[in-house]
Order: sequence, then C-alpha cells, then structure tokens
Amino acid sequence: MKTEGRNAVSELLKTEKTVEKILIEKGGQGFLGKIFAEARKKNIRVQFVDRAALDRESVTKHHQGVIAYTTDFEYSDLYDFVGKEESLIVLCDGVEDVHNLGSIIRVAECAGADGVVIPAAKGASVTEAVVRISAGAAEHIGVAKVPSVNWAIDALKKSGYWIYALEAGGESIYREKLTGKVALVVGGEDSGVKRLTREKCDKTLSIPLFGKVNSLNASVALGIAVYEVVRARET
Repeated sequence: MKTEGRNAVSELLKTEKTVEKILIEKGGQGFLGKIFAEARKKNIRVQFVDRAALDRESVTKHHQGVIAYTTDFEYSDLYDFVGKEESLIVLCDGVEDVHNLGSIIRVAECAGADGVVIPAAKGASVTEAVVRISAGAAEHIGVAKVPSVNWAIDALKKSGYWIYALEAGGESIYREKLTGKVALVVGGEDSGVKRLTREKCDKTLSIPLFGKVNSLNASVALGIAVYEVVRARET
C-alpha cells in the first residue's frame, strides 16, 4: 500500500506500522528533511528519485515529493471499539466517494472518536487516496470493515450504544443529550441513510438548515454532529 503526501507520510511515521521504503524527490531533502530524518532514525530505507519516477508510482497524483510503502491497510475488529462508558463510533452507510470517506475519518479522529465502521460491500474502502485525504488520520484511528451497517448496529445495541441516524426530517441534534455510548450513522452522497437502517436506529437527528441549499456534505454534517458529542461531554 502506498501513502502519499507530506502530512500523510509524517503521520504514518508516528505509528508502529511497518514501512518498507520511502521514495523522496531528489533535491527535496530540505523541505522533506523531517521525514528523511525520522525515516533514518527508524532504519527505513530511503530512495531519492526524480519527479518523473514519483509521478509514475503515484496513485493519487498528489504525492508532494514523497511516497511511503507499507503493508496493506489493517482493519480493526468492531469489538476493539466498544467497552468505554463514554464512547463515540461513526458508521458509514453507503459512503462511496473516497474524498468523503477520507474526510469522515479525519473528522472522527480529530473529535476523539473510538472508531469508524464501513460495510464490506456498497461503500468505499481505505485506499491510498483515502489515507492521503484523511491527512494521515487513518493511521491513528481504527477502521472496522463489517458484513453490513445493520449488522454493526445490532452488535452495538447489545453493547449498550444509542444509535443515531444523521438525516433530514428528524429531531434537532441540538435538543439531544449525546452522552454515554453514542454511535452516529452518516449516509451516502446521494441516498443518505437508507430507510431500513434508519428504522434500526434509536432516533433520527437533523441539523437545522436555514439557507436555500437543502443538504450538507456528509463529512461536514458529521463534523457538526461529532462536536455536539464533544460539547455535551464537556458541559
């Protein structure tokens, strides 16, 4: 698996993951000096190559002069996340766009969520592009791939979680006390949270909209929601 871009590679080097080698653009020792120094400290093989070689190797086409090679992304188990009295888990219901998934992972990690859950089918997986878009957050938060979102909801309910669908037509999120074990379900780009999934949730919560556009991007909506959880815990 390739991790591309300065931020993503820097965050990767802060983890215990095995990095097989790093390609750095010739002449980039200056602005990529910290990455080079950290790689040398960890005894990671570094190769200096010309920009054309990086362009050929790049999947995202946004390598910023550095590409790291690791083993394939290691998914977590859903049950790695449960157990804490104050817990936040994010479930992705049909999020297919890699940019949205990367942004969702970044938002979840920044808010201190315990994990992100994605379905094995009908949704984006964690790819090199997702890791880059997450700005390295995918290296610091567990991502579980499960048989289905509805399966995960059933499992989380048995562990004492309250499950909330983020979707239009529900109660205002600002009226809900989001403490304890909380799981937020964010829907896909076009379909939102599916009807059967909404019916499995304990409640549907909505973010009030006052403009002429009637919806928010999935990662933006999640950002508002997860920080409502943070606010509820700090008050």
